[in-house]
Amino acid sequence: MIHYLMIFFISMVPLIELRGAIPYAVGFIEAGEPLNLWVCYVVAIIGNMLPVPVIFFFARKVLEWGKDKRFIGKFFTFCLEKGHKGGEKLQAKAGRGLFLALLLFVGIPLPGTGAWTGTLAASILDMKFKESVIAVMLGVVLAGIIMGLVSAGLFGAIF
Repeated sequence: MIHYLMIFFISMVPLIELRGAIPYAVGFIEAGEPLNLWVCYVVAIIGNMLPVPVIFFFARKVLEWGKDKRFIGKFFTFCLEKGHKGGEKLQAKAGRGLFLALLLFVGIPLPGTGAWTGTLAASILDMKFKESVIAVMLGVVLAGIIMGLVSAGLFGAIF
């Protein structure tokens, strides 16, 4: 049970997200822990998606509020710039295919391209909530599949 909770919480952490939770789960499964891979996968997706509505509706407002504050300003400005850059890249590459671009942006497991950044970019681009959540969810599912396959191959070779 503790491993499932850890998977859930790891998948909620910005920058680590599902990309860290799935290898964590696969590592324990390969080491002989009695974990169900499908349950781990679902738990990681739920944990990764849970912050999405909060990020979509409130993150940009909080970051804009805090960007000129003394102690947090630099970090908040960094986060806003990251979201703007991600949004601009998506917009430039996608044009009208913004949904697919957001899905692939979130789904290809590279550093800084997860649900947190994708949702912030969607918010900055003023995408519709439902459209952005579906794109991010499908991207998280894709990232989970990729990370599961990569992790199983990596840990399978080690053990």
